[in-house]
Amino acid sequence: MYRTTSLRARPVTAYVLRALALFALVFSLFPAHAARILDVRVWPAEDYTRVTLENDNPVKTTHTVVKDPERLVVDIEGVSLNQALKDLVAKIQPGDPYVKQVRVGQYKPNVVRLVFDLKEAINPQVFTLAPVGKYKHRLVLDLYPVNPPDPIAALLKKGDGTADRMPQPAAAALDLKPATNPEPKPQPLPLPLAQTEPQATPAALHPQKATNKPVDKLDLKRMVTIVLDPGHGGEDPGAIGASGSREKDVVLAIAQRLKAKIEQQPNMRVVLTRNGDYFVPLHVRVQKARQVQADLFISIHADAFVEPRARGASVFALSEKGASSTAARWLARKENAADLIGGINIKHHNRQVAGILLDLSTTAQINDSMKLGKAVLSEIGGINQLHKRAVEQAGFAVLKAPDIPSILVETAFISNPEEEAKLNDDAYQNKLAEAILNGARKYLAKNPPMAKPMT
Repeated sequence: MYRTTSLRARPVTAYVLRALALFALVFSLFPAHAARILDVRVWPAEDYTRVTLENDNPVKTTHTVVKDPERLVVDIEGVSLNQALKDLVAKIQPGDPYVKQVRVGQYKPNVVRLVFDLKEAINPQVFTLAPVGKYKHRLVLDLYPVNPPDPIAALLKKGDGTADRMPQPAAAALDLKPATNPEPKPQPLPLPLAQTEPQATPAALHPQKATNKPVDKLDLKRMVTIVLDPGHGGEDPGAIGASGSREKDVVLAIAQRLKAKIEQQPNMRVVLTRNGDYFVPLHVRVQKARQVQADLFISIHADAFVEPRARGASVFALSEKGASSTAARWLARKENAADLIGGINIKHHNRQVAGILLDLSTTAQINDSMKLGKAVLSEIGGINQLHKRAVEQAGFAVLKAPDIPSILVETAFISNPEEEAKLNDDAYQNKLAEAILNGARKYLAKNPPMAKPMT
């Protein structure tokens, strides 16, 4: 009774094995990792043009730069030509500084070819990004010019008659070439624990009364350069409000208003780390400030929290000894993760840049940043309630210029519907820009910038 599975089972088993082998052979003739292009986005900027292809699976690519005329040829394996790829042709804008046009076609049965006709020689970076946030797999084409714009020349080109007072870049000024050393693998971002955060006092939840005192008179002995850093941009929208407002848009609008006000001040000039909707890696924002030997660096953001009731403005400076609160630590980690969403080529990080960002932050810079932060926070308290009455500190990567007083201003909570409406209001944006300027002027009046040696 126990011999029913003996001899007759063998032919059946052999048949099943042969069938499985045949199935495996047939299956191997088809692409193992076929991918579909879901969306294509183009981000033109003066610094570089970025083309992003979002895919449902990873893709393999090869690329070649062709001369006379200048072209970039990119072959994408394992995909078929679809409407998303065809739409790339129309997404190249006439004003793109580096791309004339793009041609797209099915080069081989399983290979799509992109040919970018270029306006000048470029150094391409072609890399992939793993899924993060709302994004799936991304193929990124960054087209950097061989001869990048000179930030010093751009300032002098404005014709402000101050060329004789403009300090030249120091020998140690950073190169804006993309970096080379890998960054540590990011850790998941924990939500702040409300029960561990000190509760704000009732006074902290209401705006400070405006002093109505005139801003200290400035008697600047030389031209002062202020770098404004609108957070996020391009692939990285930043926080998004309940009505759909994007942080990257409102902070750029505020920065542009503030820029216009600074340009009206005697002996002041201003540089934006980005003047359009494109992504700038965090370390490049710092590099830009150092290249123009900035006297002040102000990064502009709009805060967000998981609950809509959080509200108020905040100002942050760098910390050498850890964050001043749980919320500050959480916010710094969230802001520092912008590179993951915006997309950086980890394989090309510059070792010199990483060393400066990590090692050379000074006590003097932090002390000056705290003074600047207090002056700006005091002025903002006159137009909006404050989330915290004191300047907070944490390890924000964008504040790590070793020789420039640097602050990060969270203008309001875009996750709060009432404050989201304020952030989109022209009058409030104007008041906010005026407050930040007044704070900077008060700081400069009490801490006049030292003369910089010509090099």
